[in-house]
Amino acid sequence: MDITESKKNLADYLDDNAKKFCELADTIWANPELSLKEHKATAIYIDALKKLGFEVTEKLCGIDTAFCGVFGSGKPIIGILGEYDALSGLSQQAGEKKEMPIIPGGCGHGCGHNLLGAGALAAAAAVKRYLEQSGAPGTVIFFGCPGEEGGSGKAFMARDGLWKKLDVALTWHPGDVNEVVTGTNNSCIQVLYKFSGVAAHAAGDPYNGRSALDAVELMNVGVQFLREHMTSDCRIHYAITDTGGVSPNVVQSKASVLYMVRANRVADSVELQARVDDIAKGAALMTGTSFERVFIDGTAETLPNFTLEKALYKNFEQTPLPAYDEKELAYAKALRATYPLSNMPPGTGAKYNPEIAKQVKALSKNMEKPINDFLMPLFSGDVFTPGSTDVGDVSWLTPTAQITTATWPADVPGHSWQIVACGKTDMAHKGMMTAAKVLASTAVDLLTDPSLLAEAKAEFSEKSASGYVCPIEDGATPIAL
Repeated sequence: MDITESKKNLADYLDDNAKKFCELADTIWANPELSLKEHKATAIYIDALKKLGFEVTEKLCGIDTAFCGVFGSGKPIIGILGEYDALSGLSQQAGEKKEMPIIPGGCGHGCGHNLLGAGALAAAAAVKRYLEQSGAPGTVIFFGCPGEEGGSGKAFMARDGLWKKLDVALTWHPGDVNEVVTGTNNSCIQVLYKFSGVAAHAAGDPYNGRSALDAVELMNVGVQFLREHMTSDCRIHYAITDTGGVSPNVVQSKASVLYMVRANRVADSVELQARVDDIAKGAALMTGTSFERVFIDGTAETLPNFTLEKALYKNFEQTPLPAYDEKELAYAKALRATYPLSNMPPGTGAKYNPEIAKQVKALSKNMEKPINDFLMPLFSGDVFTPGSTDVGDVSWLTPTAQITTATWPADVPGHSWQIVACGKTDMAHKGMMTAAKVLASTAVDLLTDPSLLAEAKAEFSEKSASGYVCPIEDGATPIAL
């Protein structure tokens, strides 16, 4: 069986089984769970993996909601990464054109991870099918990776060296474009500061009180002054998670603030985090309070692998993109009326390459198409985006690459009710299954072409030569906030 026929069989398998994988995605959508609390999703995936014939390992690296399913033997070992956590405050009814929570204040899949996990599993199942039919050596592993939105499951796994055993890792993310992801991003560290003071009557004996809330406020002021003295790639965000109560006539004895520190390189995030720690110490000294420092999570920046990006793009070109009917286009247009539209052409390449920007403008009909139903031109480069992802930690330990596919309308804001509303639509399902085909076909190329894998590994060795700086501190355990 030649490679072309093998890939056709993969596509046929995914088409024949699309309903099963789409129903799995919908079930995850209907049971949204926050980071590191994805117990229903974990059970659903483990059951699906066993029924598909994978050998399952639960509680990877001691994390309750992390798992993997393995099929095959020998090398190369291809890892396919799945996620399934939701976001708070984004409960939303499916298929609606306005904000309509199912549970006010409840959570929802505002980043499309219900699709991400199911699409990755579909790809892994297709690769398993190839290994069964061809008898070729090689191993495919589906990784259930919890806590991407907060918890950094993959980074904790990286600290334990899990990704080192892979020859390559592939993944995808739902989005509004069909594109191979490139470039790097910010690393990130989260720390919770829990201040403790002494309660007192705010009028009767305030001099006996030591305000934990004052400490939080002074810490925040100190960090504001720090902002002038950090490099332009750095970001510092915070949320006061406990104000100490609602009674102004009580000196608050407890207050907490959660900080997120970002810099392009993880080594710089670690250094900046230490400066934030010093500010917390100063705030405690100024207020006569104490504090507990609780490490939450961290992620490293992503190392791009241009060899894998080219391989993904080749298979993207060979995979027919979805067509959309009038009903789907009308729904996309209606959703686009609920948020501001960009006047910039979509995609990473258009941002950095004027010629690509010109091509994308033409393909998108000057950004008038409600759905980006075309493949973005290939763009590979060491460009920077300010977000963070724990896929970065994987990329420091094995060659890694990812794609996005259009699963919602053009320009949809991230982490929004509109994304949740799209999560069970045919538009979303079509993008998910397209991603599965591209990932599975690329995995087959890596299984059958030793020179491609060798080139990807050589590039990885060169780019990772400085060594992985793990953002996860010794002794830290995953914490569900």
